[in-house]
Formats: sequence, structure tokens, C-alpha cells
Amino acid sequence: MTAEPTAGGTSAGKQSTGRRQLRPTDVKRLNRTWRRGTQGRLALILESVTGPFNIGSIFRTAAAFGVETIWLAGNATPPTNPKAQKTALGTDRLVEWHEAVPAVEAVGAAREQGFRVVAVELTGDAVPLPQAALDGDVCLLLGGEDHGCSPAALEAADAVVYIPQVGRVGSVNVSIAAGIVMAEARRQEWAAPSPSPASGAPS
Repeated sequence: MTAEPTAGGTSAGKQSTGRRQLRPTDVKRLNRTWRRGTQGRLALILESVTGPFNIGSIFRTAAAFGVETIWLAGNATPPTNPKAQKTALGTDRLVEWHEAVPAVEAVGAAREQGFRVVAVELTGDAVPLPQAALDGDVCLLLGGEDHGCSPAALEAADAVVYIPQVGRVGSVNVSIAAGIVMAEARRQEWAAPSPSPASGAPS
């Protein structure tokens, strides 16, 4: 015997949770709460990422995760490209970015700003992302869709990480890779225990 639906649209005996999408003001309040608990600085170097839709998508995700600066390198497409704007949706105005320079120069600029540069690439010494240390002020270096990071950029980086994959495809789109690693960097910070008053943090 099946229960008859109630006037509210739920089956008899099942209570509605009252679940609903947040209103825009609630979303802003929620984001402010997470922003107050985010201290680590995050930046990107995009080396020869030429696909405009990838560039636009990366900028939009970067804006969502509070990326401070994006350095373009090699022949990377700028976010002002009309096709990039279709996926960036104006978010390039929310992230500081620099015109393309040689990748090693971009790495040096990131270091001068106090960032540790971590490349996302498959190398012999790369650390799997779940085991990588992405805390503190970190700049993620991502290479182009076809060839990845250049040898010079990899040599200049402080560390290398890779995204483990268990399916039958050996790679993911560069904008997806950027989003995965940005999310992991923030997750590590948010998951870390807050300093206790005894450690010198204000109570």
C-alpha cells in the first residue's frame, strides 16, 4: 500500500525539510563568512594557454576562489579576447592580471611577490595532489593544452604536483585542471585546524 501524497507534495509520514536555494543576499553573507576564514594568497601562471574559452573559464573560477593575481606567459590568450569574455563573464575585472611574458620571468615575478610556485604537470618527481602541500602563499603554474609546461618553467618551479586519474582518459581540460587544483589549495587551508589562543593567536 502506498502512502497518499499530502497537499504539500510529500508522501504521508515524510516531513519536508524546507530545503530551498539561497537568495542572493544569503549567498553574499555565506561567501563573506568563508572569506573571513581565508588567509592564504593564491595566484596563477598560465603558460601558453591559448584556448580563449579555457582562459575565460579559468578567470571565472579564479575570481570565485579569490585568486589575487594571474600572470600570462608565452603566447597565452588575454582575457580581453571576445571569445574569452563569453566564459569569463566580466570576471577578469575582479582579478589582477599581467600581459604575457616569458614563463621564467613570470615565475620570478611571482616569487618577488612572495609566492611559492607549484607547477601542475606529470614529471618524475611530481607529488600526487592529495599529498601535496599547497598551504601558504602559492602560485599555481599551468601549461598549454597541447604541450603542458615548458622545460624552462618546470625547472624554475619550486615543486610539481599532478592530478591522479583512474579512468580511461589520461588528461583533463586545462580549465578543469586549474579548478581542481585551486579548490584543493583552498580546501587544505579550510581543513587546517584554527590556531588556539595558546599559540599566540588573538582570542
